[in-house]
Amino acid sequence: MKSIPVDQLQNKTSTGLQIKAFRPGDEQHETKNAGAHRDDHYIFFLLTNGSGTLKVDFQDIALTAGQLYYILPSQVHYRIKTDRPEGWFLAVDTSLIPPDLRDAFERRLNLQAPCSLTDYELKQYSNLLNLLRNEFIERQDDKYYLPIIHTLVQSFLAMAASTYNSVETIENKHTRSAELARQFKSLLTAHSHTIKNPSAYASKLNVSPGYLNEAIKKVTGSTVSYWIQQEIFSEAKRLLYHSDADVKQIAHELGYTDYSYFIRSFSKAYGLSPLKFRLLNRK
Repeated sequence: MKSIPVDQLQNKTSTGLQIKAFRPGDEQHETKNAGAHRDDHYIFFLLTNGSGTLKVDFQDIALTAGQLYYILPSQVHYRIKTDRPEGWFLAVDTSLIPPDLRDAFERRLNLQAPCSLTDYELKQYSNLLNLLRNEFIERQDDKYYLPIIHTLVQSFLAMAASTYNSVETIENKHTRSAELARQFKSLLTAHSHTIKNPSAYASKLNVSPGYLNEAIKKVTGSTVSYWIQQEIFSEAKRLLYHSDADVKQIAHELGYTDYSYFIRSFSKAYGLSPLKFRLLNRK
């Protein structure tokens, strides 16, 4: 049975990271030929010149010069087109990313957007990645090779987390509602296949269902139920499009004991059945 391919970093490197500088026509950076897949690691792109478009979980993400972007391990993606891109590609094993930094990258309920950098930030990122690449290549026989390259990666990750944190609106940074939204996102990512009731999430967060709903609506504009549904059905769409699992298998994988209820819920959300979604999107 065809399933969604997972690109495993350990098959490419034992260091927990990969770094490449890419230029127009560079044969060493061939992600454009990769089909739709997930990674078991984080990917970061820094575009210094040119442009490109990625498909990430059914959304087109346009990248232009001076932008930073990342892809999470769960997200299915592939490259659509490029226009003479130049920049950096960095793959990082999840074990190298501290929990507080992972939270900065994973806490968004919406799909993350590219982040535009100032000229100063772009220069600093480029300098750091250039240093990391040089150390990654030249110090392989050094006794302190791994501590050196991992420390440099930590610096990059902290800078990237800071950059994305800075684009959040001031009113949503330090409020109780914002903190609840971050905690809810973390729980949702971990438990969406087993917990589908808003009250259960409220209980885990030690607040009332009504309070949690108002907090999430204040931060995102949508309800708790909406985001639970989005998390579950986003994975359903990935599996419908990119795998050959039948609808009953997909429903079971997503934690539905009654697969007819899954069909009804999906149909109500999108106006077509899971099977019709698969047929229409695979044309």
